Amino acid sequence: MFEKKAPIKITDPHLALVKMQSWCAYQERSQQDSRDKLYELGMRPEAVENIIVQLIQDNFLNEERFAMSFARGKFSIKKWGRIKIKQELKQKRVSEYCLKKALQQIDETEYFETLKK
Repeated sequence: MFEKKAPIKITDPHLALVKMQSWCAYQERSQQDSRDKLYELGMRPEAVENIIVQLIQDNFLNEERFAMSFARGKFSIKKWGRIKIKQELKQKRVSEYCLKKALQQIDETEYFETLKK
């Protein structure tokens, strides 16, 4: 019925950077999600790493900010526990430091109240 269109490939690194800036500005993204998106767009490995570095320098990507936002959202909206949040962040290849910092922000009292429900 509906044909699935192939994703548009981008070969120009500047165009890919602009696209990624708007993609990252829409919501917090992990570095791994951004890498995957760039490869999906058809970028070469050296261009991918250069774009990731530029996104970090321009503060479009921030792993700590992503981890904290992710943990806060999954706990408060989806009522996920620490173990599930930790597993998901590890799957997104978030550093151990950022992972611990994200989990520390979950209030103990609120956590146990959620568990009781």
